[in-house]
Amino acid sequence: MSKLNVDQKTIKDLFQSKKSDFLIPDYQRPYAWGEAECRTLWDDIFSFAIPDEGKTEFDSNSEYFLGPIVTFRNEDKLEVIDGQQRLTTLMLLLRAFYSKFGHMQDKASISTKQNIEKCLWKTDEFGEPDMSQLKIDSEVATDNDKEEFLEILRTGIVNKEMKSKYACNFRFFQNNIDEFLSKYPTYFAYLPTRIMNNCILLPIEAESQDTALRIFSTLNDRGKPLSDADIFKAQFYKHFSKLGKKEEFIAQWKKLEELCERIFHPISGTPMDELFTRYMYFVRAKMGIVSSTTEALRKFYEKNSYALLKDTNTLTELIVLAEFWEDVSNQDTERFSNRVLKRFFVLNYAPNGMWTYFVSVYFMQNKDDEGLLDDEKFYTFLQKITGFIWTYAITNPGVNALRTPVYAEMVNIVNDKPVEFSKYKFDADTIRSIFDNFSFNNARPITKAMIAWWAYQNDKQPLLSLETTFEIEHIYARNRNEKENSLTDARNVESLGNKALLEKRINIRASDYRFADKKKYYEGFTNSKGQVKEGTGVVELLDLTATSTDFTENDIIDRYKKMIDCFINYLQKNSLIK
Repeated sequence: MSKLNVDQKTIKDLFQSKKSDFLIPDYQRPYAWGEAECRTLWDDIFSFAIPDEGKTEFDSNSEYFLGPIVTFRNEDKLEVIDGQQRLTTLMLLLRAFYSKFGHMQDKASISTKQNIEKCLWKTDEFGEPDMSQLKIDSEVATDNDKEEFLEILRTGIVNKEMKSKYACNFRFFQNNIDEFLSKYPTYFAYLPTRIMNNCILLPIEAESQDTALRIFSTLNDRGKPLSDADIFKAQFYKHFSKLGKKEEFIAQWKKLEELCERIFHPISGTPMDELFTRYMYFVRAKMGIVSSTTEALRKFYEKNSYALLKDTNTLTELIVLAEFWEDVSNQDTERFSNRVLKRFFVLNYAPNGMWTYFVSVYFMQNKDDEGLLDDEKFYTFLQKITGFIWTYAITNPGVNALRTPVYAEMVNIVNDKPVEFSKYKFDADTIRSIFDNFSFNNARPITKAMIAWWAYQNDKQPLLSLETTFEIEHIYARNRNEKENSLTDARNVESLGNKALLEKRINIRASDYRFADKKKYYEGFTNSKGQVKEGTGVVELLDLTATSTDFTENDIIDRYKKMIDCFINYLQKNSLIK
């Protein structure tokens, strides 16, 4: 059983303790609190310490709990695992108060100033503060502003040039303290005193970093908790430190983190978590795991005391995988052929994110020594998974259903077997019937996925930019049917045959027009101010404007049939039909 030291303390007792020498370690994330969090903290403690905006109503025995501070003692330092944001912000708050006392000579002000000094600076054996030694230090590898934080604590000065979160939050506290001082000058000292004496922290000191991390993982932090990747970083950090490669690791991690921030935008978790997730599927496949139950990311990596993160090769492979996805994001023509990049564009509109895990496994298994893939084999793979994922999204909706066939194929990939979906091939007549009865409304991701796929069935369609926002265009405008009532079946306005990709900037302008009026927006034009309004890059729409004077209900029906025929033929070509 791991030993813990847990004893709630006031800010004053904790900060003034001789044993309190806080260190924000290398592997922590940069300071993240902004004005919103600081305002919440200020409002909460102000309401507590100055109830009804008066000094006399306060109960000196009352307490206000601010949360835990999880640490472990590393030599003579208390290395902060959880509570970094809260701890750092409280230091800034106390320093802002300290600056305001200046030359105040009343007894309460002198006493309060002395107490704040002992919270911010270390003291000698006579209890006198040593202004050259702060009670907190930061070594956060990826925090470019940490020196600014320490300088603010040392001097209490923020220059106009300082733009960091530390500086902005310090100014926020200064402004609120100024307002409080001007409104209640006679009992100014009460607020910081009550903060120090009655605001409670729960310091949890563990005997080791591992124990501290385990404790942290069970806490629901009010602030900004560490991500899974932050926990993994701590394990990597320990591993590379033992190898004498700490500085090299810190530089690599920072570069990797910045790369992931640029290319990954997950709905949940952090960009780094996303990278670890994609790599996890490769490792799972190597382990032969086909179970559709996917364990939590942290649970997966913490197996065997984080053995995977104690392997130097793991970081190397993570970097290689991230660089691959960077080139996908940048549509890199040196790494990928034009036809592969077109497949990636279509997959970018996939109805779920499973394809990214699938492709990650394929890449990690099949890359050569230079990190490149055989273009023909890779293109064939992308074609096949597109057809399967698109069809399965309609026949078996939901990403959970997709796991069983895909996980099995991931294992096939790492065993150098072809991806065939042999147990899950489709019946052409059944597919047609399901499609005919399926509602392709705009809220369903498969709708945009289908029209993205369709755009590239036109051989003349050039590669479109992933940076361009595309929306679903109703070629026969919904508003037109409402005005003309010209459709025999109003449902046809939402038919797949009436929908196409269109750049958002054009869709906004063309959405409610008749086809004859839409044509100029599709083609592009110069307005009355001489401004050139660029047309669409979607070739099918340009072809329609060149060959058609109108787009009618019959055109919707004919286009839908053509799309479905083409899709079933696509499945046939990719050996996905029984």
